[in-house]
Amino acid sequence: MAALLNFPGDDEIRLRGLLCSNFMDSSLFISLAPTMDACYSSRKKRRFTAPSIIRGEVMMTAPLLMKQLTSCTIDILPDESLFEIFRRLPRSQERSIASCVSKRWLMLLSSIQPSEDMDMLQKERNSLSSSRLHLPDLNYPDPSVPGKNFSVESDGYLTRCLEAEEATDVRLAAIAVGNAGRGGLGKLKIRGGNSTCEATDVGLSAIGHGCPLLRALSIWKIPLITDAGLAAIADGCPLLENLDLYQCPLITDKGLKVIAQKCPNLTSLTIDSCSGIGNDGLQAVGHGCSKLFSVSIKDCPLVGDKGVSSLVSYASSSIRKIKLQNVNISDVSLAVIGHYGKAVTNISLIFLQNVSERGFWVMGNAFNMVNLTSCTISCCPGITDRGLEAIAKGCPNLKLLSIKRSSYLSDAGLKSFTGYAKMLERLQLEECNGITLVGVLEGLLNCYAKLKSLALIKCLGIKDITCHPDELPSCMSLNSLTISDCPGFTSFSLPLVGKICPNLQQIDLSGLLGVTDFGLLPLLENSESELVKVNLEGCVSVSDASISALVKVHGTSLKFLNLYGCKAITDKSLFSISAYCSVLNDLDVSWCSISDFGVAAIASAEQLNLQTLSLAGCTGITKKSLSFLEKMKESLKWLNLQQCKLINSRVVGSLEEKLWWCDILS
Repeated sequence: MAALLNFPGDDEIRLRGLLCSNFMDSSLFISLAPTMDACYSSRKKRRFTAPSIIRGEVMMTAPLLMKQLTSCTIDILPDESLFEIFRRLPRSQERSIASCVSKRWLMLLSSIQPSEDMDMLQKERNSLSSSRLHLPDLNYPDPSVPGKNFSVESDGYLTRCLEAEEATDVRLAAIAVGNAGRGGLGKLKIRGGNSTCEATDVGLSAIGHGCPLLRALSIWKIPLITDAGLAAIADGCPLLENLDLYQCPLITDKGLKVIAQKCPNLTSLTIDSCSGIGNDGLQAVGHGCSKLFSVSIKDCPLVGDKGVSSLVSYASSSIRKIKLQNVNISDVSLAVIGHYGKAVTNISLIFLQNVSERGFWVMGNAFNMVNLTSCTISCCPGITDRGLEAIAKGCPNLKLLSIKRSSYLSDAGLKSFTGYAKMLERLQLEECNGITLVGVLEGLLNCYAKLKSLALIKCLGIKDITCHPDELPSCMSLNSLTISDCPGFTSFSLPLVGKICPNLQQIDLSGLLGVTDFGLLPLLENSESELVKVNLEGCVSVSDASISALVKVHGTSLKFLNLYGCKAITDKSLFSISAYCSVLNDLDVSWCSISDFGVAAIASAEQLNLQTLSLAGCTGITKKSLSFLEKMKESLKWLNLQQCKLINSRVVGSLEEKLWWCDILS
């Protein structure tokens, strides 16, 4: 056996000039380089099988052999050498496999930039062309052929999202290395959520190096990412179009400037609660991103008139959507928007405490916002009757107006606004206590045949009226009406609403404690159109009589019915629903007086294809109902059994096994 292990003289194996003293040593080299050429003595027949280790003498050398095997590894090479090896791997598949070996290899592979790959390939191509040696084809892509860059293998359609503890540098590096061969990463969302989030600039740099097709990046609550990480994205992802930054305290104007310089295709920018970003960064974005389409800035204390004005003026030809919330701007910014906002179609102004009536008046009277179709104004003390009238005059194509928490808006301003806004289709007033029902009726007279949706929410001025204008409006185009949480509005005014709006398809009367069958039945009787959506949440005085009348007339069109908290609703309503409703897919009878009999009626209705059913808080339901629910068709996707005291978790678990396709809350 010893003779087999010792090869004296010419019988020694030579491996590219390296002399191996015995077969064990030679096997080490062969295992490390299986593709190398080995030269053997011509007088000996080449052996393909290793000797068997049988004798005690050889067994004693086995630990030494294992020690040699473990010490002689590629990991003893420095990072620089491994880097040179890894960047010569021809395809992303090989790199993905190599990245699974260790964290060290993964981080090295994630640091390879596409430009380094191309430089290396070009150098090797030049070297091979000048050499007389003939080496086997390594199947490298040809860097001289356009569109053959192996680092860009597809169109970048993949989306990845990291939540909370998943947001780490290792995960980001794995995404950068692994997604290159699977279509290329197009959208990335990183959402930390706490101060212990481990994602840093290292992980974001890996994305910048390995994902050149990235078009959308969202970073939420990542406290450790700085301008350096954002700069790496700008360097490696020139196709970036959407950038969303939320609660990133270490990102400043410096990082935003790099994005503006190197990402000319940026179309959407959202900055929320970033204390380090101010006017200089926005000015750079406006100057460098000529394709900017949408911008949203919220809770950024360093942003003022200079930044907003520069951004809007530089990007005046492309910007379409503007949202400003709780930023330190004044009337100057609104004046600039009015002057340069010819292309703007959507604007949202929220909690702007330093903007006065003059700012809204100047914005409207600039007469340049001719393309504005949607305007949302919330918690702005400067919006008054005069400013609202100016907006209507200067924005002739306005179709949607939403105003929330305006103490200075009155019936006169609403009437004047509707007189000029000839194209208005949707009007929503929330917590506008100066608006009354008389003002709403006068405004409807001016809306002609364009208005489709009207919403009055938490308006204390909306109360029953004993007298109304001699001429009542006839809103034939109005198909959606919401009167919600207006305590002064009762059933006394509902018949009047039915006469004015005969073509309603959606009715929302949620939170109206004064609505009863007395007012609801005439409203249903005057309806000439088929109702599709009815919300009576919190209408505690509505009984089975109204629901029976509703489903008898509109059962073939009704798709959504919310009776949450209607304590007077019993099994009779469910019997009527099961008999007359054929297209209903969303039913909420939570906290109603429902029992097992009503559930049995719903479950046995063959024509029903409910997708959502809520029975929360129905104390009359027992575990007997579960046997009925088991028979429901596979259309049921969501079931709510929360706070049903007579149903325990054990029986619900059995139901989940049988309705495995349904999301059950218990």
